[in-house]
Amino acid sequence: MSELVTGDAVVLGLRPARLPSRALALAIDLVVVWIVFILVSIGLTIATVTLDEAASAAIAVATFLLVLVGGPIAVETLSHGRSLGKLACGLRVVRDDGGPIRFRHALVRGAMGVVEILMTLGVFACIASLVSARGRRLGDVFAGTLVVRERVSAGRGIAVPPPPPWLVGRFAGLDLSAVPDELWLAIRQYLTRMQQLDAEVGLSMAERLAGELAVRTGVPVPPGVPAAAYLAGVVNERQARDARRVFAAAQADSLGQGGMGLGSAPVGVVGPAGAVSSVAPGAALAPVTPAVPAASVELGVSEAEEPGVRKPGTGFAPPA
Repeated sequence: MSELVTGDAVVLGLRPARLPSRALALAIDLVVVWIVFILVSIGLTIATVTLDEAASAAIAVATFLLVLVGGPIAVETLSHGRSLGKLACGLRVVRDDGGPIRFRHALVRGAMGVVEILMTLGVFACIASLVSARGRRLGDVFAGTLVVRERVSAGRGIAVPPPPPWLVGRFAGLDLSAVPDELWLAIRQYLTRMQQLDAEVGLSMAERLAGELAVRTGVPVPPGVPAAAYLAGVVNERQARDARRVFAAAQADSLGQGGMGLGSAPVGVVGPAGAVSSVAPGAALAPVTPAVPAASVELGVSEAEEPGVRKPGTGFAPPA
């Protein structure tokens, strides 16, 4: 699956992650974070052995906040929603509109994670994820984020759904030469996976893709036409043009290969006056009628009647 699909570099066709995969990713993250926290605590304890108890307690609290709270926030911000556990399980944190998260999203998730995960051992997070229709915990609700499945099983290719019948042929006059391949790929992947997307996210993506396509073609979206139907109609028009182009090329190749055994080099053709003209390869040749001497025409005798007999160059014809 391509990684460059939308303007926000978020893959289309993602499904909300459920509790089992999220729990496994969280367990991996907690194991890594606690190992780092223990190692850092041991190192700081050895380094600050001469300090008093108050200073040691302050360092312990700062270490807890920096490693167990600040660490996941920094990782999610820098990796755009992919921690080590989520990367291993094929998950990713995105915004509600499908875009990548920023620091404020990761900060809210991390702050709520202290209550949901660390202080309650994940009980609140599990309950909220089970109750939510999209498997979101409280941190996702307050931050406006969603954990989605970034890797899906590779199956057979899915055809682009056809447009409504009343839109077929309506976009025949559009100029599609300025539409880049990346936008075509985004539209195609949206159309093949729009049934898997959340309704609001899918509508937002369809409107955004339709707006970009309208800018590239120079023609606005017709009023009253839904964004998804508009995208399907334009893609259908492009496929029809490609099919006609391929058919015309194949027909031209078949005519060129059957045209009097022409090779790849230009063919020299001798004209009636003895001039040699060059014919491009693949060009169809018209049958050439041999020149008939004037004397033969006057006497009513043609070369076809006496094949193999060479006529004298003087113009004299033998008596019948």
